Amino acid sequence: MPSLLIWLDVLLRVWVDGCFDMMHFGHANALRQARAMGDYLVVGVHSDIEVEKNKGPCVMKEDERYAAVAACKWVDEVVKDAPYVTALEMLDEYNIDFVVHGDDITTAADGTDCYQIVKDAGRYQECKRTVGISTTELVGRMLLLTRDHHIRGSRAVKSPIQGVDEAAIANFSQGSMPVGTLTGIAHYLSTSKKIIQFSSGSEPKPGDRVVYVDGAFDLFHTGHIEFFKRARELGDYLLVGVHDDQTVNAIKGGNFPVMNLQERVLGALQCRYVDEVIIGAPYSVTKDVLEDVYHVDVVVHGASDRPIDIDGRDPYELPKQLGIYREVEHPCLGLTTTAIIERIIANRHVYIERQARKAKKALAEAEAEQREKEVKAACHV
Repeated sequence: MPSLLIWLDVLLRVWVDGCFDMMHFGHANALRQARAMGDYLVVGVHSDIEVEKNKGPCVMKEDERYAAVAACKWVDEVVKDAPYVTALEMLDEYNIDFVVHGDDITTAADGTDCYQIVKDAGRYQECKRTVGISTTELVGRMLLLTRDHHIRGSRAVKSPIQGVDEAAIANFSQGSMPVGTLTGIAHYLSTSKKIIQFSSGSEPKPGDRVVYVDGAFDLFHTGHIEFFKRARELGDYLLVGVHDDQTVNAIKGGNFPVMNLQERVLGALQCRYVDEVIIGAPYSVTKDVLEDVYHVDVVVHGASDRPIDIDGRDPYELPKQLGIYREVEHPCLGLTTTAIIERIIANRHVYIERQARKAKKALAEAEAEQREKEVKAACHV
């Protein structure tokens, strides 16, 4: 019988690297595609210093980005502090067969193609970039305080943003903010195919203990991940209810949620601890939620949060009456969606400058990509 080492040698090992700032479903989709090209996916994540030097400041700290990538269901291994320009030595160290990147050009601070070395070595493959979502675009939504990305419904705004100083928001939203430097608002629309691609497709086995959690899960981050992990430990199958845009906005106000329902559903589905999602779950846990999808054995919520529905009721009244309600300590009290927005607000000018640099760089990369296509076309003539 061959040894484990020999067996590992025959696996097709794939490498993907990046910043993975505000790890969203576009990142996850690239990782999903890369994993489908091989048998084992190694993901290199750049340090804060490397990203700052080549791209500008990250919203999320490097430890938060490492943890977010590690929680993606298609990732087998994470390499911390990966070089910004992909190096053959790093690939050889991890026995990598080839590198995968999206069909867009990524350049370092000096303008060089970050993947030219591996392209020249014949160890590069491309996957399709997810159109309509990017970290830059999400930061733009927060800078513009827009609600244009919401999926519209009948609910109206009821309250200001909870946890954020209204005066700071007012000051933040005034003054000269050239919209062109902040990027426009994309309208990503999911499809049944994308949902299927992200879904685990698993069903609870007989005797499995089904755990239910619900929330907005906006700007999916390590706080959500650790909460899912702790909730999952109370059972065998994790069912996640994601509230619709109008419900979240009616409860939280402002421009919440920053990501729309479809985007937030895909963000939750890519997490390795999540088995299934209810799309547009009611804010108050109902009998239908507990019985119609699967029989729910435990309803879990964060111990530090005391939510109130629009009508003033406790949204967990029913599971409490049934004796199936449990609380877990929020593992990352300092990291919330509001805290992420506050990072942007506190460093408003830094991020506006970053957006301007990104827009300029994106234009240069698009022009370079067009020239490359023209050269390839000319070679085929």
